[in-house]
Amino acid sequence: MQQFEDSTLWRLSAYERMRLERSSTAFAQLGENTVLPTTLVSDLRQLDLQRESHDVLEVLAACLRHRQSALLCLRYEDLVWPLTVFPLEGLYHSPRALARAKPQSLAQSVLLSCDPPGLRPPGHWMHERIGRTEHYHELKPLLWNLALIGPRTTLLREIGGPAAYRVLLSKDHRPDAPGAVGAAAERLRSESASLREIARWPGMTAERAARLLNALYMIGGLMVMRSHPAARPESDFLGRLLRFGRAKR
Repeated sequence: MQQFEDSTLWRLSAYERMRLERSSTAFAQLGENTVLPTTLVSDLRQLDLQRESHDVLEVLAACLRHRQSALLCLRYEDLVWPLTVFPLEGLYHSPRALARAKPQSLAQSVLLSCDPPGLRPPGHWMHERIGRTEHYHELKPLLWNLALIGPRTTLLREIGGPAAYRVLLSKDHRPDAPGAVGAAAERLRSESASLREIARWPGMTAERAARLLNALYMIGGLMVMRSHPAARPESDFLGRLLRFGRAKR
């Protein structure tokens, strides 16, 4: 791998100065002066109330659900990494591909802001503000990597709670996953399982299972079933065992 170059990224100190000059913060004042859709803004405000407004994966998931482009600024070490995501086109724009990021630094990244996009995707009928072609990258690998090695270690809100999960994409149509995580993804193509069950599979843990399910959801490869027998809450499952034991006596 070539040596990482930061010349095309913002220094955190410069970003902070700009933020002070504009008197704005990551999710402050979303509403009157924004052109983000109200449905997306509502989700962002909800994340702010739940103190998850700096969770890049949750914000990206909101952009995907609403199919809305946005400019996300990610704190990476002492740099600010701008990402403009285009869910409809399956692309993101960045002066540096996020694949060049160091995993240990990506795991400590924090979302600084979410704003309306300043750029348009390639092929847009309005040619102004279309960036350089080489700065557009495929979105799915970004989503996959952020889910597997990014800062979030628990299930996304949208797929949490009592549920059973099934993989929709074959190995040829999803990014590679290492070791036990890849084996679990392949196993989920032939059987449905809850988070608790997946965490008990060979080489898996609760965190690895959550990361895998998040990654599959982000790339559109996950089926979430709320009425499946495996979707019972842990307390309900234990309650059934206790009732069964009393009936036998």
